[in-house]
Formats: sequence, C-alpha cells, structure tokens
Amino acid sequence: MSAETPAAESGQHTSRKLQFRAWRGTRPFWAGLYVLLSGLPIMYFPYFHLQLGHLTLAMATTAGAGSLIIGVLLVVLGISLWFQKHVRTFAGVAAILLALVSLPVSNFGGFLMGFLLALIGGAMAIAWVPGAPEQPQPPAEAAPAEGGAPGTAPLPRQGTEPVGDGDTSQAAVALEKNDLSGTSPANGANGRHSAG
Repeated sequence: MSAETPAAESGQHTSRKLQFRAWRGTRPFWAGLYVLLSGLPIMYFPYFHLQLGHLTLAMATTAGAGSLIIGVLLVVLGISLWFQKHVRTFAGVAAILLALVSLPVSNFGGFLMGFLLALIGGAMAIAWVPGAPEQPQPPAEAAPAEGGAPGTAPLPRQGTEPVGDGDTSQAAVALEKNDLSGTSPANGANGRHSAG
C-alpha cells in the first residue's frame, strides 16, 4: 500500500458483511461447515504419527485409503451444500452414511470427532428448508367508525338472497352461476357421483 492508495470506504466492510450474511441465509451454511470439518479428522488421523520422546506411535490403519476417500467425500459434500443447495437432502443422507461407515474404517470416525460432526451436519442439511420470501406488509387501515375491531366489516352478499323484487328464480340462477362444485341442490346433485 502506498500513500497514493485511497483508503477503503468506511461502509465497505459492513456491506461485505451484510452480503455474506444474505448469502449464508439462503443455503444450509452451518450444515455444510460441519460436514466439511468432519472430513478433516477422518482423513488426518490414519496418517498421524505421535512422537513421544524417541517413541513413535503410528495411528495408521490398514484402511488408510478408505479413510482418505471418506474424508475427501465429506469435504466435497460440505462444499456442495454451500454452492448447490438443491442437493441438500442427498448430501445430508450421504454425510450420515459416510459417518457411519467411518466408525469401523477410520479410527472410530476420527476418534468420534469427525463422526459426530458429520452426523450433526447431515441432519442439519436434511432438516434445512429455504425461507419464504418476505411479503410486503399492507398499510394499516383506519379504525371503523362504528367501534368494531378492524377487519370485521360485513362481507358483501354473494347472491344467496333473492335479487330485485323477491323473485326466487333469479336467486337460483345466481346460485348456479356462483357454484363451481357441481353439487348444489339447484342441479339435483348431492355430492355423490355415480360410477356408471
């Protein structure tokens, strides 16, 4: 950075933080993070060597390649949960199955650390659903003049009473026009349909 480099705007950090928060809210972020982190101990511990003075304790197992494959698959599933949110159910089930397979294959699933992270992350991925988009709030209505609660005004008539001078045939025509079910007394149907 030189003296001629302009300083970053004061709100740039805040806007980046808000953009990341919005991005994180539209996908199973924490599930992806847990699944990604679960792969690390599963693929690390089979190749880990503990040095105690002149004594080397090797954690290597015969299934080191299997542990490496399970760990890499969990890391890939975690990343896919971040960037391909529509595969969340598949990735969650696959993470849980890989966690169960890692118990006998990879030192009890990375000494239970990777196993538990994969189980929790997989369950979170399966349970995650996208949020509903925010609906604009309608403006508040003025209180009614007659003292009733807002929104309790009587509904307009739906053509159930005789129209005009009390002619019932006009009422039947209005009922038939408004009835979409095909089961009104005006057409003789009572809601039961014959099969033949």
